This record gives sequence, C-alpha cells and structure tokens, in this order.
Amino acid sequence: MRAHEVVLHRIEQGLTTGRIRVGDRLPAERALAEELGVSRSSVREAVRVLEAMGVVRTAVGSGPDSGATVIADPATSIGSALRLHMATQFLPIPDVVQTRVLLESWAASAAADTRPDVTHLHAQLDAMDAPNLSPEAFHMLDERFHLTLSSMAGNVLVEAMMASLGDSIRGYILDAVPRLDDWAAVTVGLRSEHRAIVQAIGSGRGTRAARLVREHIEGFHALARTNR
Repeated sequence: MRAHEVVLHRIEQGLTTGRIRVGDRLPAERALAEELGVSRSSVREAVRVLEAMGVVRTAVGSGPDSGATVIADPATSIGSALRLHMATQFLPIPDVVQTRVLLESWAASAAADTRPDVTHLHAQLDAMDAPNLSPEAFHMLDERFHLTLSSMAGNVLVEAMMASLGDSIRGYILDAVPRLDDWAAVTVGLRSEHRAIVQAIGSGRGTRAARLVREHIEGFHALARTNR
C-alpha cells in the first residue's frame, strides 16, 4: 500500500466507525503524518484525492475554517469520472441515454406515488416558455427541470448520479441542435412533453409519468440520430 493510501484508509475507517463525521475537520497534516508514519506530502496527496472525490473541502490559512473539512458531495467524483470516460469515448451516448431513461423514469414514478406539489416544476416550465431563448439557455433550464424531477423521488444516490450525468447529457444535446431542421418547433414539442410529465406526476399517475419520461428522452435521441 502506497503512503497516501495509508492515509486514505485511516480516514475511511474514521468515517465508517463514525469517529469522523460530515462537518468535522480532519486532523492537522502534521498530526496525521506522525500518527501514520508517513510524510506530510503523502498526507497532502491523500487530501487532494479526497477533495477530488467530493469528500472534503479545503481552505488555506490558520483560522477556524482552515484545513480539510468533511463534506458530502458524491456528484463531484461521479461527474469527474464520467466526464473523463466520455472523453475517451468509452461511454457511448446510447448508454448515457439508456441510463437517463432508467433513472428518470423510476424517479418520476416514485415521485408520483407521493402526489407531490408540482408548483415549482410549473414555474420552471414557465421560464422555458420565454421567447427567443438560445439553445444554451433553453437547455440550462431543461437540465434544471430534469434534476429537480429526479430529486423528487427522495433517493440521494439517484439524484447524485443524475447530477453527475449533466455534462454528458449537455454535450450530446447541444451537439445535436445545429443539425435539427427547426429547433423552434422541437422546443414546442419538448415543452409540451414536459407539461404532460408534470401533470402525470402531480395527479399520482406513476406508470404514465414513467412512460412519458422514457418517450421524451428516447424521442429526442432518435431525432438527433436521424439528423446526424
């Protein structure tokens, strides 16, 4: 085991046993190095790994907020890994689309079971009705809508995975826009589909909501492929 992995193992044990909790500051760099018999540079390397993984947040200085504080941001590490794998073309776009369908259709069905207040979703859709939105602005609102929908299921991991897929989804959607014959007409259809999904969730029709989400995601992907 390399030196920085010793540090990672020690911190993982602390988190597992509850000796270290979200909001706690990690022991000082010198203290960890002395306790584990490793160099301070190895401790710094371990902390950098933890920060990239979304487990800690670091702050320089000597005040009460300095050092490494334990946080919980799983989307950071998942998102970073997905972006890198997408760059290597190891994760094909059809697989990303299928994963979206699995996660979002389940989330829509689960959310509908609780008959939630969907007022905030309608407000987001109203913002998407603004005239002359650029494709980038439209997608920013669209992405926020889908993330909100996914979060309504109450599953933290599903929410984190959807957030981490954001860059991959954004990439294939914006790449398709210039190839579409009539982007304005496409947005009309997308907005209509969004409102049907929200109506199904608000009325507690989980099976219908899941089907509409699947058709919505797969429909745009099929359109993008047709115009490739």
